[in-house]
Amino acid sequence: MPYLEVSFNLPVQNTYTYISDEAVPPGCRVKTVLGRRKITGWVVSQPEKPPEGLDEGKLKSIEKRVDDEPLFGDELLSLARWIASLTMCSPGEALSSMLPGGIRERRDITESVDGDEVKRVEQLTASQQVALDSLNRSSDGWFYLYGITGSGKTEVFLKTAENTLAAGGDVIYLVPEIALSHHLVEGLKQRFPGQVAVIHSGLTPSRRLAEWRRIQSGEARFVLGARSAVFAPVKKLGLIIIDEEHEGSYKSGDKPRYHARQVAMHRCRKSSARLLMGSATPSVEAWSMMSSGGLERLELTGRPAGGAEPAVSIVDLKKEKGLFSRALVQAMSRVLGEGRQVLLFLNRRGFSYQYSCRSCGEEIHCRHCSVPLTYHKSSRTMVCHYCGYHTVPPASCPECGSLEMLAAGFGTERVEEDISRLFPEKRVVRLDTDAARKKGVLESTLRDFRDGGIDILLGTQMVAKGLNAPGVKLVGVLSADTSLNLPDFRASERTFALIVQVAGRSGRFIPDGEVIVQTFRPDAPAIRMASENRINEFYNYEIDQRRLLGFPPFSRLFRVVVRGKDENRVRQSIERLSSSLAAGGDNWELLGPAECPIGRISTHYRRHLILRSKRFDHTHAALGKALHQYPPEHGIRYEVDIDPVSLL
Repeated sequence: MPYLEVSFNLPVQNTYTYISDEAVPPGCRVKTVLGRRKITGWVVSQPEKPPEGLDEGKLKSIEKRVDDEPLFGDELLSLARWIASLTMCSPGEALSSMLPGGIRERRDITESVDGDEVKRVEQLTASQQVALDSLNRSSDGWFYLYGITGSGKTEVFLKTAENTLAAGGDVIYLVPEIALSHHLVEGLKQRFPGQVAVIHSGLTPSRRLAEWRRIQSGEARFVLGARSAVFAPVKKLGLIIIDEEHEGSYKSGDKPRYHARQVAMHRCRKSSARLLMGSATPSVEAWSMMSSGGLERLELTGRPAGGAEPAVSIVDLKKEKGLFSRALVQAMSRVLGEGRQVLLFLNRRGFSYQYSCRSCGEEIHCRHCSVPLTYHKSSRTMVCHYCGYHTVPPASCPECGSLEMLAAGFGTERVEEDISRLFPEKRVVRLDTDAARKKGVLESTLRDFRDGGIDILLGTQMVAKGLNAPGVKLVGVLSADTSLNLPDFRASERTFALIVQVAGRSGRFIPDGEVIVQTFRPDAPAIRMASENRINEFYNYEIDQRRLLGFPPFSRLFRVVVRGKDENRVRQSIERLSSSLAAGGDNWELLGPAECPIGRISTHYRRHLILRSKRFDHTHAALGKALHQYPPEHGIRYEVDIDPVSLL
């Protein structure tokens, strides 16, 4: 009777031995009993005999084989073990995160969309041809396609993909968020008929499985998707493309906390395939690798569609009244009078982000998290954007009883009201997570804007990525300080990238684009250099700062967050961990423990410690030993993040 080693989507490193009436190959799912519950697990091996010392008479039988054929072959089973080891999770947790689609990409996608932007370009620019020739000379290696927004990176990606497919290799194309890449889907299906599979969370489980099987069988050789598409079971991997490599959404926020870039590097190295990344604002780590030769840099110049880099000006909000500067209002009036379009960016949704008492200053916070509630005027509710808690605005101050409650600060809802009053005859549309919640709204809004049906589009980060509207002449960054004020060593890098990316929406087709950047910190290096297009200077400055402070890419970070509902037990747990890791010697430096910048989320208190290391293997092993020596008690959770992209 065959033996099966089974791993579960549980935070336990052990596998469990079962018996079966039939041979079930590794990579298949089985339903069985673990303890007192029925659960689905992954078969990871078929041992010839049970582990030594195990009583065969006590082995349980599996109840049901779920898959007729394995979902994962040897390559992906090996990849799961690598991810489990790297991120300190169980093989079952790693395998579950690799399931087609999963629950980790955040938005749906419409598949009947305009594919104009993916139509084949017959005549490449000189810099595009040079980049393509460099790629064609090698069948493996890591490359980075760098160029300003609108410089034609997508066409180089797709011609490289065509060449890869023609040579017998398969292609994986990663995008940060699949909903914001809706223009790619239909165009790719026209360009690569019958070969495209799209992996995303909007598909039903049966449809996801059907797409997965199409890829496994070799029918679909071009895979498009967000982060988890990096696990696609292609038969012969030839190329992985990572578009907008700098985006934080490529790092998983759930266990296992892998980064798609790391997984892609690993897969390409193992398969002797090419890795092609690209962005107008590379991550600092990628820029450093380009400088050191770890990545081969391919640079694009100019805008093939006929546009040019826009003229950018900075407005000091300390000298203005309100969020609409005189310069911005005047520019909007002029541009709209010319029949052109305006794009406004504010990375803060809701009506106001502060609701407080004018008399005593009491601020209304979430009862479950250590953050202020955001007032949403359209629904007359105050909402926590971390745990979802919502309540009605209080009529009086809960602290002093005053009736003078004040909504302060600007969110996209309030800005939409103000713009509509300033330009009542123009069509103003807001696009943020709240507005795009209804199915189809995101796609229809972006399509209307591209077609010229919207005069002023106001949005959050989703308008900064991938938006390609010919009529846009003016871009206004309403408050460039929002991300700069976060207590995170990557805040400057993120601010720089956002400004450059959103500014790049202007002047893509006609060389008369304008950008106005409003800020309370006009002399901040990230804001000044982004506005003045001093790209090389910013990266050199930021790398010097990282070198001085000892942050990546000059070290590796290991972050452990301890959370639980009992604040004292959380503190005691992290102190135990900290004491066992205090003696790092030359291997690592211990930072903390301390309260997380957001100290409480969903009633759970949060404290963290960070190991900063130049000797990855030694530090990784020591942390694993400490976690094993001091496992979390009941009611306490550990969150281990290797190479974190956020420290909030």
